[in-house]
Amino acid sequence: MTDQIGSHTVGMAPTGHDQLVSAARTALGAGHRVVEVKRLRGGTKKGVYRLTFAGDSTVIVYSWAPEENYWPTARRTDPFADASGIDLFESAHQCLRDVGVRTPEVYLVDRTADIAVVEDVAGGTLEDLLRRDPSAAEPAMVRLADWLALMRQHRSERWGKVAHVEPQDRSCAEVLLDRALGDIDEAAARDARIAGVRDRLVDVVHELAGRVRPRAEYVVVHGELGPDHVLVDRRGNPVLIDIEGLLWCDVEWEHVFLRLRFGEHYRWLAADGLDGARLAFYSLAMHLSLVAGPLRLLDGDFPEREGMAAIAEINLLRVLDQVR
Repeated sequence: MTDQIGSHTVGMAPTGHDQLVSAARTALGAGHRVVEVKRLRGGTKKGVYRLTFAGDSTVIVYSWAPEENYWPTARRTDPFADASGIDLFESAHQCLRDVGVRTPEVYLVDRTADIAVVEDVAGGTLEDLLRRDPSAAEPAMVRLADWLALMRQHRSERWGKVAHVEPQDRSCAEVLLDRALGDIDEAAARDARIAGVRDRLVDVVHELAGRVRPRAEYVVVHGELGPDHVLVDRRGNPVLIDIEGLLWCDVEWEHVFLRLRFGEHYRWLAADGLDGARLAFYSLAMHLSLVAGPLRLLDGDFPEREGMAAIAEINLLRVLDQVR
């Protein structure tokens, strides 16, 4: 669920205008006069605002204020849960810098207000560029593939969010099995089509998870790396955003999402040596997550309901394909 999909105005709430302006002026200096504030579309866990100064320079302000989070209170505490917060952002930003992956430059982090002021990468999203002119996106795709290779070279014997990697008593695959089973129950409670095949889905999930063999090393993954979470700067280079979910994890978890979101363009990002059993299991687990999560979000007052419902429907149909 993207934080930046164009520069559409969708209102000034919930984070206050004065707080945003104050953070931007603290970051860049009191001489910078803010002339416009826009809240960008798409954020589900944080507010994303573009502030324009006199002279037309701009910055982006992230706000992790509680009222910016449309998700219900998290019921899960595993490393895949609740990828939101300024601590996660700071740790992920530093990790990616250490790996050699570009993200927007950070001008200010204000922990007391849960706000960060960052560079406004003005070239738009990779998603828009791929749609408009795939050939022009080729340099960014090549560079992104290089970055994925760099991330894969950084390894750890432990897995979890980079902000707080702790010893886990269960493997990545075991946690995803529990999550998949929970997602089946949540989706079945909200959609009769899933309810009708619930028992068969449980069997398929157990069957696929049972084929996954133990693994002792994990790599750095973004966790939700779609083309809408990659900006392209004026020189055509990719810039990763929405990085709070960065974690040490099985590389296959990254690639099932890449394959899902990049579609035909995934050919630029495909990697050798991936585990087929993990890909099969994680693919179904990902689809289940993208059914249950959006349906749960729609229980609340998330404003962009049509798009979220479409995500749930597309993935629900792919889940049903697994049991036909």
